[in-house]
Amino acid sequence: MKTTAEKTKPVRLREINIGEAGKNCKMYLGDLTGDGRKDLLMVQPDSGIDDRYVPHQVEAMTAFNMEGSVIWQIGTPGNEPGGPGSDYPVQIYDIDGDGYNEVLCVMDKTFRIINGRTGDIKKEFSLPGEHAHDCIVIANLAGNAFSQDIILKDRYHQMWAMNAEGELLWTHKGNIGHFPWVFDFNGDGKDEVMAGYDFLNSDGELLWSCKELDDHADCIWVGKVQQNASDFQLVIGGSVTVLYDWKGKELWRYNGSIESQHVCIGKFREDLPGLQVAGLDRIIRGSHYSDGKDGIFLLDENGQEVWKENRQTDGWLTIIDTIDSWDDSDLDYIIAYRRGGDVLPTIYDGYQQIVATFPVDGYVVYDDLVGSGKKQVIVYNQTTAYVYGNEPIDLSVKSDRTLPQSKRSYAVTLYPGGEYIEQDTSKDMK
Repeated sequence: MKTTAEKTKPVRLREINIGEAGKNCKMYLGDLTGDGRKDLLMVQPDSGIDDRYVPHQVEAMTAFNMEGSVIWQIGTPGNEPGGPGSDYPVQIYDIDGDGYNEVLCVMDKTFRIINGRTGDIKKEFSLPGEHAHDCIVIANLAGNAFSQDIILKDRYHQMWAMNAEGELLWTHKGNIGHFPWVFDFNGDGKDEVMAGYDFLNSDGELLWSCKELDDHADCIWVGKVQQNASDFQLVIGGSVTVLYDWKGKELWRYNGSIESQHVCIGKFREDLPGLQVAGLDRIIRGSHYSDGKDGIFLLDENGQEVWKENRQTDGWLTIIDTIDSWDDSDLDYIIAYRRGGDVLPTIYDGYQQIVATFPVDGYVVYDDLVGSGKKQVIVYNQTTAYVYGNEPIDLSVKSDRTLPQSKRSYAVTLYPGGEYIEQDTSKDMK
């Protein structure tokens, strides 16, 4: 068992020109062609809206393979697209169970299911509400063999649950936050929904709400944080960071942050019991990319602060997430990007030590791109995607089976949430 991190220089595996997709694109990863490798889907948002209030739709999508060749393009990339200040309504997922991934998206005020191999429309239906396109959540509300239901929402107030035919199942109004997280807490084969501060059953009925929390939920994680927990628990980052059991009991709250903008959970430390909660405190809101101030913090299983970063550089828009299987360590790491202040994307361990720093700045996605068991990191800007690994790996190897799409790969959001599931002695961070 290896638990100590060694600082390494990331290996550049590939450089891909993505300029044909246009500006301000967000990257999604998924095996679109069924050749056993992840492909790159670059999504450009629409323009002419204030995304603080009105959600984005898709302007154009361009799919690339690992060689950088365009697989297909839908829509025409605009010269003045909107910015990445909110989610884009897109996910990659095999919604019909045919063994190939589809692209689910909202374009032209219509929900569309796109053939991932060709870019052709397989199915489309009307939206249940004018602004029901802030993000797409895939759920199992009906107790099917696999998740085939769809949750749409507006920016902050209402959400709609539908089946894969576009038929409305239910709707809910409340303080629903950014990206609701779905999980089967009671083991009945149907997902419950943590919609911001509201906990709903699979029929959309409100069971309980978080108490004495301001603003809205930014990130939601599910896991057995406390070592003695028999059931899965909920970590919610909003005005503060809280831990709830799934029946609505608050277990602790951390008040040491100004604004808990992002949280993620993992086994970051071997010397602490249970799981740890990493968070991002937005200490001083700025007005530009490289002003203001934020800082990463780490909490133990009981919400006690283990450490808090004291940044000496400006920057207030950091995004953090849990990354596992970057190297041979049995511990998870924290990946941080969009830091500002000339701080490049970096992987940290739970002791606040740098594991790896990437030599270019940009947005970050990561996944196991070819089924190797290790994660690779892609840093991308407006024109180029740089693919890195901890060690050399052949990205050209293909297979005749579609590479599975993990839940974290079909629950993509600007406000990363997730679930941490341990099976026996091995970990499976979805």
